[in-house]
Amino acid sequence: MPDPAFGTYPKEAYPACLELTPELENRLEDGQTLSRLLANEPEACDPYPFLPDLAKIEEAKWRLLSFPPYLPKQPEKRQVNPALELIPVAWSGLPEFLSDRAHAPQPGSTYILVMIKPGRTRIQVREADARDLLALKIMAEDMGSRKAAAEGGVSVGAIDELLFFAEKRGLLLAPPSRIRRPPDFPKGRITDPEVFTSPTFTLQWHVTQACDLNCRHCYDRSDRSDMTLPQALAVLDDLYDFCKQHNVFGQVSFTGGNPLLYPHFDRLYTEAADRGFMTAVLGNPMPRARIESLINIQKLEFYQVSLEGTTAHNDYVRGDGHFDRTLKFLEELGELGVYRMVMLTLTRDNMGQVLELADHLKERTELFTFNRLAPVGQGAQLAAVAPADYPEFLQTYFSAAQSHPFMSLKDNLFNLLCWQQGMPTGGGCTGHGCGAAFNFVSLLPDGEVHACRKLPSLIGNIYEKPLNDIYHGDLARRYRAGSSACRDCEIRPVCGACLAVGHGFGNDIFNDPDPYCFRFKA
Repeated sequence: MPDPAFGTYPKEAYPACLELTPELENRLEDGQTLSRLLANEPEACDPYPFLPDLAKIEEAKWRLLSFPPYLPKQPEKRQVNPALELIPVAWSGLPEFLSDRAHAPQPGSTYILVMIKPGRTRIQVREADARDLLALKIMAEDMGSRKAAAEGGVSVGAIDELLFFAEKRGLLLAPPSRIRRPPDFPKGRITDPEVFTSPTFTLQWHVTQACDLNCRHCYDRSDRSDMTLPQALAVLDDLYDFCKQHNVFGQVSFTGGNPLLYPHFDRLYTEAADRGFMTAVLGNPMPRARIESLINIQKLEFYQVSLEGTTAHNDYVRGDGHFDRTLKFLEELGELGVYRMVMLTLTRDNMGQVLELADHLKERTELFTFNRLAPVGQGAQLAAVAPADYPEFLQTYFSAAQSHPFMSLKDNLFNLLCWQQGMPTGGGCTGHGCGAAFNFVSLLPDGEVHACRKLPSLIGNIYEKPLNDIYHGDLARRYRAGSSACRDCEIRPVCGACLAVGHGFGNDIFNDPDPYCFRFKA
């Protein structure tokens, strides 16, 4: 490879320069690069004063094409793309001139990026913008997001967004997610690698037990004290560190109770947004102005409400007038451009109303789904669907969903249905089958961390240990492993049963199958 400063380059390295000044071709044997020759002899550039800068770009292109550097597929940490050169020039418009000679460069100092994006072979040449330069500066000085944010007077989330944008543009290489199934995790016959690794980690944060409803199937009406604001902010910092350690995007799904009744909710929502977390709410219908105030802080990823069937049954479970208030609220969310999700808890009494409810929700929601009743807390007073009736219900729902794309196939056992019928499987409950203590955990107001909120599944307390220690503790690993009864199943990675339902039925959730599993049933 020629020395970047003094070595010679073949004439093939300079197609544009020699097209403009073919007489220089015979002078490339004097031990100088064309860019240096032109810089020392300005008169040789006439009538193209930008020629030295153009030669620098062509030399960089030739270096990358002829001797491309190694691009690690899985870097250990975020780093600048080794196949990138940043070239200071005195003329703007040079990349456009390379592809269109009619585009005349103009005087003006700027920087040119010459690079190969990961996974590509084509050379990209473009002017660097302010975001590119700031991202490269942060990386070159090893500043870290918090320090860069403090120096720039912006939020940490703004810096992380800048760096993520630089990754997407190929300037930076990012390490893979460390939220991944272990090598010995049963794979069955699932070959999609994305099932085994999650790019996102969600904290389902029950910020308060306070609620304006008293639903008959509520799984926890216990008295737990709210966190103070300083405690809650410390949780956000801990979650931020966890996501950085695991190279994942963080999402905070605020719930409760009714999360918007937490006295510091707007401040907490703002702080979550400032740290770059995606934000969502699982709550109850609220005044339009409250939702507008959240949108003004940061757009919601989604707002989820619950309905339990058609009007009479829903209001029996959730209170008089709830059904109509919820439909009106969904219409307001739609007007505000918020992604709307509706959740139903499936019981013996409402399973015959699910499709009728879906008809009510046409054009009122972007996603409708259900969870099977986990007979826990007040939910133990309701009647669960008879396991023998469940496969037929799944098939009926699945058939209706083919013409109602907003009907989600969330329940893991839809994948068993698809597998038995030779159809492609989906991601199941969380995109990875049962995601308990895998790509999400639940945090309660008193600091308890649970693998899944729908059953008692304590794995630690965030007041006592950081989230990283809790996540990698033995209890969390046990919930991630799920039931030993599922280990030999062909679709284990996209199923793994529902531990909460099994617990509600009194099963040994670490050894017994899902009480609704029909894998071996005719």
